[in-house]
Amino acid sequence: MLAPAVPEAKSHPGIEILLVLGISLGRSAVYSILSIVNSLTMEVPLNQQSTSMNSSVTPDRPWLDLAYQVANIAFPIVPALLALYFLRLSRDRIGFDLKRPAFDALLGLGIAAGIGIPGLVLYFAARAAGLNLNVQPANLAANWWTVPVLVGAAAMNGILEEVVIIGFFFAKAAALNWRPWVIIAASALIRGSYHLYQGFGGFAGNIAMGVIFGLIYLKTRRVGPLVAAHTFIDIAAFVGYSALAPLTDWF
Repeated sequence: MLAPAVPEAKSHPGIEILLVLGISLGRSAVYSILSIVNSLTMEVPLNQQSTSMNSSVTPDRPWLDLAYQVANIAFPIVPALLALYFLRLSRDRIGFDLKRPAFDALLGLGIAAGIGIPGLVLYFAARAAGLNLNVQPANLAANWWTVPVLVGAAAMNGILEEVVIIGFFFAKAAALNWRPWVIIAASALIRGSYHLYQGFGGFAGNIAMGVIFGLIYLKTRRVGPLVAAHTFIDIAAFVGYSALAPLTDWF
């Protein structure tokens, strides 16, 4: 006797947004808000405080440190995979595929150049105004795998953030009948919020980046160029800082 057919599960976009954000960027936003509150309630000014990214865990045991770094890259990708699952793994729906690699890479490079330089100027201006912490993007011990790990971390950030906060969020918010400008504003605000640990310069800069990325996505309907752009920006920040920090006091 055949078992009765199981009806197809109904999609619940609002719940899916909360679940994906709750284990990824929404969670990061909450901790980032707590971090800036902690920084603001210290007696030391913001621009005399520091925050570190991509730090060594066991610098005295490089092999174990590498294992930690690989884990730190691999596990944050899972929420992006969950987002794709909720989209029924239809990656072409958000343009996260290899159908137009040259287009994605070249457009991503142009976006990165257009955003990266003004972003760096904003960072130094915010620090000078006492509105931002000193951000140290790369603090890995020198090993043969240091640069590949930094590149991997940059790619992870690009995939996680753009798949979740652009492709997935825009698709699910549209299913809730949100207006495009509301979707862009909400996405950009979330993006800014999970960067608040850097200070108000990082918050404002990432809101601006979120608005620009949102507009580009609505125009192209492809997450691929945004993933590429984000990856390029972070590679420049991580690898560039790692190379230049020992040689200058700008940072």
